[in-house]
Amino acid sequence: MLFLLFQLGADRYALDARQVLEVLPLVNLKRIPQAPPGVAGLFDYRGSPVPAIDLNEIMAQQPAAQRFSTRIVLARFRAADGREHPLGLIAEQVKATVKRDAADFVDGGVSARGAPYLGPVTSDAGGLLQWIQVDKLLPPALQEQLFRERAA
Repeated sequence: MLFLLFQLGADRYALDARQVLEVLPLVNLKRIPQAPPGVAGLFDYRGSPVPAIDLNEIMAQQPAAQRFSTRIVLARFRAADGREHPLGLIAEQVKATVKRDAADFVDGGVSARGAPYLGPVTSDAGGLLQWIQVDKLLPPALQEQLFRERAA
């Protein structure tokens, strides 16, 4: 499998490339007043508004730094109701991909109740690498807020 890599501080993470639609530069977002923590705003993608969440804010309680390597990873998000939606993931140091067998990732042995998106880990010369489960990033209440039905 192919994985897209990013970092949060010194920690490395991987996204399944099959869930990645496109990697975009960091663009100006339309902020949403009183949005929940981690919801960075909306951006226009080919004429449609797409919500963006800040992975740094969700995982480290601080917004992503605006660096050259900070990107919006446009991902496929499968909601609890089974529908698929585009979701922007703001991540730092998005610079590489790696091929790894899914079986290389193993349970890390530590449970993070508030972070069900933290998947199994593997290691390589760079240290540990943790798989982020995109479909588990958003709790159901937030999914409902971000992906409510648009009036036709």
